[in-house]
Amino acid sequence: MDFTTVLCDQFHLQPWQVNNVIQLLDEGNTIPFIARYRKEAHGTLDDQVIRGAQRTPGLLKKPAKKKEEVGEAIAAQEAMTGELQAALDAAATLAEVEDLYRPYKQKRRTRASMAREKGLEPLAALAAARGPAVDLERAAQDYVDPEKGVETVEAALQGASDILAEEISDRADLRKELRQLYLRRGVLTSKAADKEPEDSVYRLYYDFKCPVSRVQGYQTLAINRGEREKLLKVSVELDSETARVVVRRRTVPGTAAMEFVRGAADDAWERLLQPSLEREVRAQLTEQADEGAIKMFGLNLKPLLMQPPVKGFVTMGLDPGYRNGCKVAVVDATGKVLDTAVVYPTFSQRKKEEAIDALAKLIRRHGVAHIAIGNGTASRETEQMAVELIQRLGGGVSYMIVNEAGASVYSASKLAAEEFPDYDVNLRSAVSIARRLQDPLAELVKIDPKSIGVGQYQHDMPQARLDETLSGVVEDCVNAVGVDLNTASAPLLSYVAGLNNTTARNIVKYREENGAFTTRKGVLKVPKLGPKAFEQCAGFLRVPESRNVLDHTGVHPESYGAAEALLALCGYSLDDVKAGGLDGLRERVAAYGEEKAAEVCGVGVPTLRDIVGELVKPGRDPRDELPRPILRTDVLEMKDLKPGMELTGTVRNVIDFGVFVDIGVHQDGLVHISQLREGRRVQHPSRCALWATSSPSGVLEVDEKRSGSPSP
Repeated sequence: MDFTTVLCDQFHLQPWQVNNVIQLLDEGNTIPFIARYRKEAHGTLDDQVIRGAQRTPGLLKKPAKKKEEVGEAIAAQEAMTGELQAALDAAATLAEVEDLYRPYKQKRRTRASMAREKGLEPLAALAAARGPAVDLERAAQDYVDPEKGVETVEAALQGASDILAEEISDRADLRKELRQLYLRRGVLTSKAADKEPEDSVYRLYYDFKCPVSRVQGYQTLAINRGEREKLLKVSVELDSETARVVVRRRTVPGTAAMEFVRGAADDAWERLLQPSLEREVRAQLTEQADEGAIKMFGLNLKPLLMQPPVKGFVTMGLDPGYRNGCKVAVVDATGKVLDTAVVYPTFSQRKKEEAIDALAKLIRRHGVAHIAIGNGTASRETEQMAVELIQRLGGGVSYMIVNEAGASVYSASKLAAEEFPDYDVNLRSAVSIARRLQDPLAELVKIDPKSIGVGQYQHDMPQARLDETLSGVVEDCVNAVGVDLNTASAPLLSYVAGLNNTTARNIVKYREENGAFTTRKGVLKVPKLGPKAFEQCAGFLRVPESRNVLDHTGVHPESYGAAEALLALCGYSLDDVKAGGLDGLRERVAAYGEEKAAEVCGVGVPTLRDIVGELVKPGRDPRDELPRPILRTDVLEMKDLKPGMELTGTVRNVIDFGVFVDIGVHQDGLVHISQLREGRRVQHPSRCALWATSSPSGVLEVDEKRSGSPSP
């Protein structure tokens, strides 16, 4: 199979781009490294396109491998013909390959196989033969044989009919036509499993019908789950008479016993083809829905990971709760735990006053600037207490509600136990909540992405495919930001291109035993980290302690010479980079000419532009260019919302049928896809950036301000 041609068509690429990407991948290069440091080789493709190009050949090889296996199996039965081989070569999907193999596939014991064992296959062949009409009942008398289990003429005819029905159902051309008919004209139907069903989340599907061609992924997933929970009965309906006509047209005309064959054709449709094709169609709908949901999960995960950090401030984390109280942790600007406590603001007014006093003392003692409040149980009461606390302090402190999804998973994990062996599980979650405000990416990478709580029906997905997608998203985010070699945790380092769990742990261990790294090249001393791994990871590691300012940037060590040559060409030095005095570098490069400057420095224009960007803002964090987190000092309730009020909100979750927006009233508002753009329906919620307002009906309204993915 010509993978290059397929990839070019699928991703709208040139052959040289595809060939270079495949070669780079075959050489063992990682996707972040290829996307960032080999732009000249592929024409500045982004990491998502490269991931698609990496995955597609594997998908394309499945039908090719299946064809080879099927061809060998048919040949082993000495049944391969030129016509069959041509059909096999032309098959474009696994379903078509399976259809061709079906007549030769070893089946479990069926009615047809038992009829063949009784010697009735010649009778079936006589009925299906093209030619003049025959008296089939008279012919059937010759096959009555009690010793073989054929007691009567009717039994012989029934056996012949069973054989014909199976042969008809195994016809590849017929199955293909019926499958296409199902996809064009089939209707997905679900009904309540009980005659008097209880009210449930599946009530929308108690009497649901939708053309297969228009079923949305979230509908498929909801219906599948309702069926598994035995609350729904599901089917794919197709007009039976239309299907019968298709079957008869392909199998009946010109046969010796047309009426008999017509009956076998109807039996083939009702007993064999219909249930089989219905399963196939539902499997196809599920596969499409799974893939869409997995993409949606990745879409939601990326902005969550890329939330701008609130760095450089002492932060208090509050993990709300009722029975076990509110867990408190204070961490310094680097995330180091300074203090912990447990308060009980929900027990009584007296306990609430004690909690406010205790928290005020911690804030004054440690100079807390921000409070991070988990959005779980008792979050509302804790938020109200925090507002009273801030008012009594006279201001100077702000708070933010933080998504605590996965915090309990992390706090009970082996990693958390190793990181905080002296702290209770509940206090660990408070530390995690505080750190999520300071640097969401560094903290969330410690948690299984499936536990972070964004997306739809993630637990119903094929887990291997989901893990592949989510790991890719985390890897892309980590490498887009870069990591501090001397402070990054092992989980964070493990996502750096070229590193794995073993080398990440070895880096941390080496750092603990030998002190901080002073250069990027120092990481080569780490056990099991060789030159190839260094080539892949070096550009994504930052070493602020290094005397070489280029070690603070995203400039790859292989391009240090080019960076120094560029500085000399424009009248600067590395000392100027340290001093931050390169505001005019872009203008000087433009005046000299990008292509000419790139040629002098020995790099391509895309690499030159990246070098310029890093030298102008050494150590820049791409998350700083995103909208800042919304820090509050007061509390809103649903009753505070007024018609026409305009509020800045946080998009918490993007799903197929809309978005959930947090405007600080404790419950996220659903903005339905039909309300995302006035006048017409948007193709998908991910295509809009949103501004949320309250409407007279209490439903969130939005105005589209610009195109692109929604900001966190």
